[in-house]
Amino acid sequence: MKVRSGRTVRDLRRENRTAVLQRLYFDGPLSRFSLGPATGLSSGSVSNVVAELVAEGLVEEAGSVDSGGGRPRILVRISPRCGYMIGVDVGETRVRIELFDLALTELARVEKPLTGDRVGRNTRYDVDVVVGHLLDGIAEVLERADIPTDRLLGVGIGVPGIVARTPEDGAVVHGQTIGWDAVPLERLLRESGLLPETVPYYIDNGAKTLGQAEMWFGAGRGAQSAVVVLFGSGVGACVVSDSMRPGRAVEWGHLTVRVRGRRCRCGAQGCLEAYAGAEALLQRWAEAGGQPPEGADEETALTAMLAAAYPAADDVGTPPEADATALAVLEETAEYLGAGFSDLINLFQPERILVGGWAGLQLGARFLESVRTHATSYALSYPASHVRIDLGTLGPDAVTVGAAILPLADFFARGGRAQETGPEEPAPAWRATLQQRAAH
Repeated sequence: MKVRSGRTVRDLRRENRTAVLQRLYFDGPLSRFSLGPATGLSSGSVSNVVAELVAEGLVEEAGSVDSGGGRPRILVRISPRCGYMIGVDVGETRVRIELFDLALTELARVEKPLTGDRVGRNTRYDVDVVVGHLLDGIAEVLERADIPTDRLLGVGIGVPGIVARTPEDGAVVHGQTIGWDAVPLERLLRESGLLPETVPYYIDNGAKTLGQAEMWFGAGRGAQSAVVVLFGSGVGACVVSDSMRPGRAVEWGHLTVRVRGRRCRCGAQGCLEAYAGAEALLQRWAEAGGQPPEGADEETALTAMLAAAYPAADDVGTPPEADATALAVLEETAEYLGAGFSDLINLFQPERILVGGWAGLQLGARFLESVRTHATSYALSYPASHVRIDLGTLGPDAVTVGAAILPLADFFARGGRAQETGPEEPAPAWRATLQQRAAH
């Protein structure tokens, strides 16, 4: 049956379920009485939807509140254990895999270090190694939590680079800075047979998953438009506005900030990433005469650089002498970032710019105010006066959380309906896969 708008009754029922689930997720627990004005649905529609969701185990009672003289109103909330999601962050130094329940409570975590082959300015990562880490990590978190596979809503994966989609291969990753050229990542994972066909993979740019997390739960909540910057080994950004929800990853790190400048990992010259990414920042410090700790990973080396530039006072309060080389490189980096932020301000006129990623959170506490000053000086005055530049609030795990949100958002969009299921498997395929890989 169709209604006048062209939507079917089934479409309307799905939309009503979506509205109730989303409101309960962000603002619950709520009473049925409160859900009416919160969702714009009639009291009858709310009662019907909530009854369906309770019967399916998606929603549960959560106490009661006084109604101001009448009978107490029963509160309802989403049942945290009615569904599970896996979030993955394929970074440039490690792969992090986390399993969450529907309330985004972490149930299990695995980290796999990544080491690549150095080719010129690039570090190239072997596709088979990364896929192996993903398969092992997914199997391990499922083993630790021992959840039913039919309640796994999907696996979200944040990756560096551009993600395109084809009918044959699904998500295909073009990661120029890590040596990936049209890698059919979704097909490779699906062909492993690790998970049932009914469990989907959601693969997207890591900056976009970071942006998704900050907009849902972090410093971007409530903003109509924002740019969320991922600052790690490289630099990326996600732009969110009314016309681009749930956000679009942009290769901001490869914006040219200096003609015929430093060679970037992508092969071009003068990219912002060649000056402001953590890898380039440490290279510039060494080239200027600094002494990064030998053999240390990027996070440890960046911590050492910050300690050299901003040394802590000794026990008697005497401020030690700062490393002038490290300080000069960091101050120059703040100006490059400010100039890059000014481009984001002029192009998108966002309400907020939020800085995340492990390097962004380390550096931001030290020189975010300097970045703000440079951004304001380079940007047009009107949009600059209407933007707020802050750190993200979800910490270094935000990419993983945002990746887990990808299957959750799709679950809500389907009104809480699971993917079509096939015959029940005699035993979890991931368990057999884990045992086989362990044997080798």
